[in-house]
Amino acid sequence: MSYQLGTECVQGGYTPGNGEPRQIPIVQSTTFKYESGTEMGKLFDLEAPGYFYTRLQNPTNDYVAAKICALEGGTAAMLTSSGQAANFFALFNIAGCGDHIVASSSIYGGTFNLISVTMAKMGIETTFVSPDCTDAELDAAFRPNTKAVFGETIANPALTVLDIEQFARAAHAHGVPLIVDNTFATPVNCRPFEWGADIVTHSTTKYMDGHGAAVGGAIVDSGRFDWMAHAEKFPGLCTPDESYHGITYAEKFGKEGAFITKCTAQLMRDFGSIQSPQHAFYLNLGLESLHVRMKRHCENGQAVAEYLQSHPKVERVHYCGLPGDPYYARAMKYLPNGSCGVVSFELKGGREAAETFMNALRLAAIETHVADARTCCLNPASTTHRQMTDEQLKAAGVPAGLVRMSCGLEDAQDLIADIAQALEKI
Repeated sequence: MSYQLGTECVQGGYTPGNGEPRQIPIVQSTTFKYESGTEMGKLFDLEAPGYFYTRLQNPTNDYVAAKICALEGGTAAMLTSSGQAANFFALFNIAGCGDHIVASSSIYGGTFNLISVTMAKMGIETTFVSPDCTDAELDAAFRPNTKAVFGETIANPALTVLDIEQFARAAHAHGVPLIVDNTFATPVNCRPFEWGADIVTHSTTKYMDGHGAAVGGAIVDSGRFDWMAHAEKFPGLCTPDESYHGITYAEKFGKEGAFITKCTAQLMRDFGSIQSPQHAFYLNLGLESLHVRMKRHCENGQAVAEYLQSHPKVERVHYCGLPGDPYYARAMKYLPNGSCGVVSFELKGGREAAETFMNALRLAAIETHVADARTCCLNPASTTHRQMTDEQLKAAGVPAGLVRMSCGLEDAQDLIADIAQALEKI
C-alpha cells in the first residue's frame, strides 16, 4: 500500500512486529554473530542478505535509508557519514581515473572543491557549466569519456534552481545518469526522479536532521537508469567484479539495485564512510517532522526575503519565491509548494557591510551551518567558499558581500526585527 509523503516521514522504513520496539532500535554493534562460516560466507559472496560488519551496513541505518528511499520514490538507498561522502560515492561509483564529469558551476563550495581539486587528483576531470546554459552549451560540455552529470536542485548558497529536465535530457542523450543533490529542497518540496534525475544525494545534516544534532548523508537510486544499455561506459557495474567472485552487479541486482549494491559492497567496504547507528537514529527523529518543519522554514524564508527586498541598504535578494527573482518561473515548475528557508542577499557596502551586519545580529547566530531549527547566517566568500577565486565565486553566483541566512523555526516577526536592528548598524 502506498502512503502520502507525510505518512512516510513518520512511519516509513520500519514496521515493528508483535512485541517489537515501536521506535527503530539502535543496533550499536560493530559485528554480527553467525552459527557457521558457511552462512557468513554467503554474505561475503553477496548471495544472501544480512549483516557482518557495521563498516558496510547496519540495520538501524538501513531502516532510515529505506524511509528516505520511500520519500524520494527510489528503489534503493544507503546512508553515508556526511553529504560530502554521499556526493563522492555517487560520482566515484561510476567515474574513475581517465573519466570526465559535467557539473553545474553553481554548487556548494565544498562540493566544487571535491570535484575540481580532489577528484582531479584522482584523474577525473570536470567541465563546469552555468545552470542557465543553453542546450547547445550543455551539449558541448560532454566528451566520449563523460560518465555523469551533477547539479543541485537549489544551489548552496547562490539559490539558483536547476532545470532538472534540461540536464536530464542532455545526460540521457549522452548515455549517462543525472545526479542531483536535493539537500535544500528535500523530497517534501521536490522529487527530482519525477523530472528525470537518476540518482539523488543528500546532506542529511541539514533539513532532514534539522536540529544540528548529527552529521550524515544519503544516496538514493531511482532504479530507472539502464546500465547494461551503456555497458561500455560503466564497466564497474556491467563487467565481473573479481573482488566478489565475478559478480556483475547490473545483471545480478538489475537496474533497481545495482548502483547501491556496488556502492556499498565496494566503496563503503574500502572507504568506510559509514554513518553511525546513533546518528541514523537522530536523523530518523528529524525525518518524522520534516514535512511539518519545511512548511514553516519556507514561510519564514519568504517573509524575510520580502522584507529584505524593500530595504534601502540591501543591494539584491536571492530567493526563488520572489516574483522578480530570475528563478521564480523555474521554481514554480519544480518547487510549487515552496523552496527552502535559506535567503541569500547582497548588502550595499560589500564584504565590510556583511561583517558589520552579522556581528550586530542578536537572534541569528554566525555558524558554518544551514537548514537548522535555529536561524543562522554566514558570509560564504569568507567561509564555505573561501578556497575559490574571485572568478570562480562569480561563476558560482557568490559575490564577496553575499550573506546567506538560514531562517529557522522562530517567529518571523522576531527574525525580521533582529535583521532590522542589525541593518541599522551599517
